[in-house]
Amino acid sequence: MASSSTAQFVRLESHDGVGVIRLDRPPMNALDAQVQRELIDAATEAGSRSDMAAVVIYGGERVFAAGADVKEMAEMSFEEMSEHSHLLQEFTSVLATIPKPTVAAVTGFALGGGLEVALTADVRFAADSAKLGQPEILLGIIPGAGGTQRLSRLVGPAKAKDLIFTGRFVGATEALAMGLVDQVHSAEEVFGKAVEWAGQFVGGPAVALRAAKRAISTGIDLELEAGLEVERHEFAELWKSADQKAGMRSFLDNGPGKATFTGR
Repeated sequence: MASSSTAQFVRLESHDGVGVIRLDRPPMNALDAQVQRELIDAATEAGSRSDMAAVVIYGGERVFAAGADVKEMAEMSFEEMSEHSHLLQEFTSVLATIPKPTVAAVTGFALGGGLEVALTADVRFAADSAKLGQPEILLGIIPGAGGTQRLSRLVGPAKAKDLIFTGRFVGATEALAMGLVDQVHSAEEVFGKAVEWAGQFVGGPAVALRAAKRAISTGIDLELEAGLEVERHEFAELWKSADQKAGMRSFLDNGPGKATFTGR
């Protein structure tokens, strides 16, 4: 696995056509402002690289991320936090809008800001020993990096309120049942399973995948008619792509599933 990043705590690695955004700030991958900025840089680079068809977000074998850096935030004034809160929203938004399929491989704790990072991914795979939660309420605050919005959209407002109001942790089995994670594997397998899922998009129709992600992510917050207009636009735009021509010609000549795509 080759690495292209010189950042201190976040690496962007290339693994056979799959990008891996790797958090590495021992012991618990606390998400201070530096890590947040490094995540912005890694996500931006991963989104722009043609040699990365999909992206895995990973915190390592022991922990995904145990949350924001409380020491950094505890003594901030209202004015300082008002400014810093823009960064909290920005780094998760940049992760969420990587124009490729993304999967979070969650081991150990994914709490607070850590869970908010996982929520930016298109799907989440968890180790059977993982613990997930939004415990900010226990500090007298609420999630500030997208948790109140992305969690409620993912699992519904009632389940999101339960987790956010109580600050309780959920294990992998409960997280799977409520739709917070999509697959559960052993701690030893979860990263490999995430890379395997991402790897299915290598050589795939990158332009159409990008359009599908935009249509779903944009349309979900709109009224149906407005969402349908987003879909119509993204659908028609694909007729500008070489992949559309290659895919349809291959279907007519050879049947489904045999096209060679160039990502253009």
